[in-house]
Amino acid sequence: MWGATLGRVGLAMALSPSGKCLVVLLFTGVAAPIAGAVFRRVSGGWDSIGKGPLAIEQQLPQVPRYLGPPTEAIDPAIQAAEVRQMLEAKADRLRRRGAESLDVEAETARLLERPPAPADQDAELRFEVRQLVVARNERRMHRGLEPLDVEAETDRQLADSVGSG
Repeated sequence: MWGATLGRVGLAMALSPSGKCLVVLLFTGVAAPIAGAVFRRVSGGWDSIGKGPLAIEQQLPQVPRYLGPPTEAIDPAIQAAEVRQMLEAKADRLRRRGAESLDVEAETARLLERPPAPADQDAELRFEVRQLVVARNERRMHRGLEPLDVEAETDRQLADSVGSG
């Protein structure tokens, strides 16, 4: 057994540098492409290389907007200017096509008006949010912090959840 191994090592040592280059070229030019084709055909493994739970190319799940970081406050003047600019461009396109023109001012006012806050907010939701605020206040007091105003904090939480705040 050792003799056979030594014989192979001796053969590799006996090759001249050009012979070694020929062996490497034959392997890379013939054997490696054949092995790659067989590997791809047998298991479809070529498609799974670089995939998996830790792969960089893996598509990350989209986080719903309400679970993401809080959005920055939008300046109403900038928002109004952008809405007006888009509506003017739309009106120009409609005019060029020969269609009925768009009333930019009326459409801007319609798009920028905020929906009125519900007068009769869901009583159950308000009760649940109030319970959460009370529980948060208890935890704050256990830590030695000053408690929050329950009603003001409840109103703030409800305004944040509705999006008008």
